Amino acid sequence: MNTSTVATPVIKNSATVPKNWQKIRQNPALLETFLMREKVVDGIRSFFKSSGFHEVETPLLVQHPGTEPYLEVFETKLLSSDGATEPAFLLTSPEYAMKKLLVAGMGPIFQICKSFRNGEGISSRHNPEFSILEWYRPNADYTAIMDDCENLLASLCKMATGGTILKYQGRSYDLTPGWERISVPEAFAKYVGVDLETMLSEEKLKAAAVEAGYTVTSDTTWEQVFNQFLLNKIEPNLGQTAPTILYEYPASQAALSRRKSTEPRLAERFEFFVAGLEIGNAFSELTDGAEQERRFADELRQRAELGKTPYKMDHDYIGALKVGMPETGGIAVGVDRLVMLFADADTLADVTYFPVQDVFDEE
Repeated sequence: MNTSTVATPVIKNSATVPKNWQKIRQNPALLETFLMREKVVDGIRSFFKSSGFHEVETPLLVQHPGTEPYLEVFETKLLSSDGATEPAFLLTSPEYAMKKLLVAGMGPIFQICKSFRNGEGISSRHNPEFSILEWYRPNADYTAIMDDCENLLASLCKMATGGTILKYQGRSYDLTPGWERISVPEAFAKYVGVDLETMLSEEKLKAAAVEAGYTVTSDTTWEQVFNQFLLNKIEPNLGQTAPTILYEYPASQAALSRRKSTEPRLAERFEFFVAGLEIGNAFSELTDGAEQERRFADELRQRAELGKTPYKMDHDYIGALKVGMPETGGIAVGVDRLVMLFADADTLADVTYFPVQDVFDEE
């Protein structure tokens, strides 16, 4: 696989640091932690199949990965027997293919698979190859997915602990349905002290950032300031005793989401947080093919400006939307982070059999 898109060297495992398979062999008690993955995956499948969902499989090797401007991909080539090649990529999410199945009439569907994101670094919360859960509920919106999240995590907690109290890193979190739900404008008002108009105004939000002590230059964008406040002032306050659903992001932060009908500057998007971890990202899915095509074109333009790996738009997906996708709620959830929570592990590497640093040996 061609990994020329990696901007910095991969962090490799030192020969003196044991790999996970060696740690398990030396300390069989670690198996209980690693086998939490199997319990969580079994629990996910049981929950969705008992709820009338179909499990699907879609390709991991694709020609058209996601167009998100800030995501980088793993690039390779599809080689034919006559030596001809086609550009190919490991997917960042199975979303496009799953939505095509919704257009085909599959009904409610879910999938657990691997996804790949390059250039994000390796940390306690990130691995370039990760397990993702996505589900889509036709004839529903993002509020139905909120209910699914509450019920799924309560079900997984009962499976793992026998109740609805999650104990993680010395603290307890009540996963009983009925989580805190706070909109992004409400969160900015509560934790940053600015109203909706200030939040959406580049000039006003930059002024608020300067007042808060952030460095703002002529090159600083509204999005950078928004994310600074979100990461530093808001997210640390979310999911601290029970999960929190943060919903209705600015429309510019939700390229695959439907706009809110009563306030089109906001989108029907939410993320949910447990123990300070962002676990899932959900939308009332955009079903307007022409609008999605415009948004994709804009994102591909941004990717080019940022010097990201170039590729073409998925016109087959646009065509599917134009055929007609039902109004749908959908979400992507990080399975590894769920496992980490229920295994009471501090890092993803502690619940991943082969984290990237175990795969890429130091020579």
